[in-house]
Amino acid sequence: MNEWGEAILFGGSLLAFVLGLSSIIMGFLPQPAGTAGGMKEKIEYGFFGLAALVICLLFVVALNW
Repeated sequence: MNEWGEAILFGGSLLAFVLGLSSIIMGFLPQPAGTAGGMKEKIEYGFFGLAALVICLLFVVALNW
């Protein structure tokens, strides 16, 4: 039954890694010229990407504990 916890942590870390990396990539994509708040969206994408990568690192540390 111990393998279930490891599987859930692995799945959560993989999900957080993919979401974090995709958020950071979306922050680097150019915004259309007519949209307002382009820099705000880039900062939000960067923040959420970094937060997801930190959560991924936390899950990886929990797996190796």
